[in-house]
This record gives sequence, C-alpha cells and structure tokens, in this order.
Amino acid sequence: MSLIRIGHKGADALVPGNTVASFEKAVEVGVDMIEFDVLWLQDGHPKLPADRRSPLVVAHDWHAAALSPPPTLNEVLEAFTRPPLERVVINLDIKLPGREGEVIEALVRNGLLDRARISTMELPALRALKELEPTLHLGWTVPRVTRDWTRIGWLRPALLAGVIAARHLMPNHVREGVPELGIESVWAFYGVVSEELVAATREAGVELNVWTVDDPERISRLEAMGVSGICSNDPRLLQPAGLPAP
Repeated sequence: MSLIRIGHKGADALVPGNTVASFEKAVEVGVDMIEFDVLWLQDGHPKLPADRRSPLVVAHDWHAAALSPPPTLNEVLEAFTRPPLERVVINLDIKLPGREGEVIEALVRNGLLDRARISTMELPALRALKELEPTLHLGWTVPRVTRDWTRIGWLRPALLAGVIAARHLMPNHVREGVPELGIESVWAFYGVVSEELVAATREAGVELNVWTVDDPERISRLEAMGVSGICSNDPRLLQPAGLPAP
C-alpha cells in the first residue's frame, strides 16, 4: 500500500500555512491529503466584534489567529470545491470541542462530507462527531498536548523522557481506545511511533498517520516501518524522488 502524502497546513514550509495559497502549493507539489486546523476566536478577541459570536476559523491556535485575520472555515471549504483543490482529500484538525455540529453543517453545505476526515485530541469531540455523523472518517490524535513544547529548549530533556514513556505506553493505549471511540485512523506524533504501535494499529484495522515530519531520514524510517501516512510541512519530502534540487 502506498504512503499517504499529507501536507501539514497545506505546505507550511513553502507558503504560510492554513491559507488557500498554502493548500494550492501543496497540491502543486503533490499530496494525497491536506490537513488544516479549525478553532474559533477567544471571547473579547480584538478582531471579533463584541456583539458577534466567532465564526469557525482556520488557524493553528489563538496566537496564530492574533497575528493576522484567519480565513473562516466556510471560506476554506468553498476553496476546496474549485480547481486546483477540488479533488484532494481534506483532514480537519479540530482544536477545541463544543461546536462539532457546525463543522459538519459546513462540510455538508459545501458538499465535502465524503471527501473530508476529522481528527482531534479531544475525546468529547470525537464522541460528539460519531453521534452526529456516524459515516464520517474520524481520527484520534495522540498524545494529547496543549502546545508545542518542543520549541522550549530548556524543557527538552524532560520532554525526551516523557516521549520515551509515551512510546512504551502508546500501543496498549491505542488498543484500548480504538474500539471504544470507533475511529478509522490514529494520528501520532513521530516521537511515540514504534514497531509495536504500527502492529497495534494494523491489528485494530485503522490507519496510522504520523505528524509532523520534516526530516528526510526520519521519513524513510517511518515509511520502512509501514506507517499509513506522513504529515509534513514540506510535502516535497514525501515525493518518491525526495527533495528536488532548488
């Protein structure tokens, strides 16, 4: 089975991610799926009128949304109904629980329910989505984290110990969680991926997609292990010939 090539936020290393331009760049490079993030602005956000509820937007987190006005989810979904984005599979990474019905309504309104997948770390969101739309392809993102702690240098020794522990525990965690959640895929941070986790997902009959990998050697190792898909900021790295000459 061929590797699923997944563009993280589109092609974030080439064009700022979670934008239509970045999604189009990912398609130009060549991907099977585009992953992007969905949340809504905080109450009292300076870009949000005081008397208006925040629309669902495409942004990685509140900090990113504060830097520039993020596109709305509906604007992004509409773009995926037109060339050159009209055929690529999309995966919505839901960052916050509580508005799952609106996400599904937006997909239905744009005729994208059959082309869409949803992944999230939020178990309440997974359960709500399963109840609202049982046919939807759902993915469980592991481990659950609240921010990208790898960017904080002084925390890295502690993080390494935590990742090693999580790698050891993850296969059983997945074996126990998959049947209860009724999911079709597991989205795992590359640091917790092991041969045992690959075997556990195969036994469970679900995909194993790995995030977010920008190192060619790690991509090769993961592909050799038999993971289903790899998500990268630079989808050129996922092409069979590797990174082309600049």
